[in-house]
Amino acid sequence: MLDAYSFANPEFLWLLLLLPLLFGWLWWSRKQQAAVLKISSLKGFSYVSLTARLQPVLWLLRMGAIAFFVIALARPQKVDVSFRTKTSKGIDILMAIDISSSMLARDLKPNRLEALKKVASEFVGDRINDRIGLVVYAGESYTKTPITSDKNIVINAIREINFEGVINDGTAIGMGLATSVNRLKDSKTISKVIILLTDGVNNSGFINPLTAAELAQSFQIKTYTIGLGSNGNALAPIGINQRGQFQYGMTKVEIDEALLKDIAQKTGGKYFRATNNKKLEEIYEEINKLEKSDVEEFRYTNYDEKFRIFALIAGLLMVIEWLLRSTLFKSFI
Repeated sequence: MLDAYSFANPEFLWLLLLLPLLFGWLWWSRKQQAAVLKISSLKGFSYVSLTARLQPVLWLLRMGAIAFFVIALARPQKVDVSFRTKTSKGIDILMAIDISSSMLARDLKPNRLEALKKVASEFVGDRINDRIGLVVYAGESYTKTPITSDKNIVINAIREINFEGVINDGTAIGMGLATSVNRLKDSKTISKVIILLTDGVNNSGFINPLTAAELAQSFQIKTYTIGLGSNGNALAPIGINQRGQFQYGMTKVEIDEALLKDIAQKTGGKYFRATNNKKLEEIYEEINKLEKSDVEEFRYTNYDEKFRIFALIAGLLMVIEWLLRSTLFKSFI
């Protein structure tokens, strides 16, 4: 019964340990509490009335009263706790994703692009309080999804990413970063973040990546850069056959890590290298931990005091004991 309650003064419950001692003392001293009559034979008193047999009920009533009184002193309560959270405006995040043909390399499973789409979708789903946008780039760049709080739109856009020669092939890192900065520069949020992912070197576009990084710095946009690709060689597209399908061959993995580190360092971000699927997942998990929206939690506690019922029961048992002592058991006390 008491499991449903919490106690404001639980130290009083230790007094319940005295009850067995009290019962033992009453049992031991019961003969001293009754008058003694010495006679030569007890044959005439072999019958003991039911009232006399029930006399220990008085002890039980008294100890029950004491027990309930002790529980009342401990102040049993029903505690109702409710929470309310208040979030800040969150973070505006722009994901800039390289969709050049080299993203079809198969050093990640099933390939770099599909591995990224899976991890990026999970990342978006975890950013409950943030707005997210999507920029894709190869030889050029464009905004696939503007900054939005609708995560389903962003996730669907990520799933739809494919290399189909929609834009010129190549790796225009500067263009991808500049387009992302342009989308974030007017944001009113305190924290603005770009996650720039590439698997190559800057070989296209008319904007220098470091110039784009300076733009990001001037607008206080932090940039996390990710170099995607295994060390050494990877099976990647090297040409297109007569049926318009990619031909694969072993090519050297080239990632301009020095450039990506400079971009991250200039903007207050961090550079990561993803050489396999597991590492890519860990990188997005780390970024997820690094960039957290402020959440303020308010705790409301309502205390419903329940000691009164225990005090009333204690008082009722005492009254019953007094009535029995004054009436039914009067001649035996």
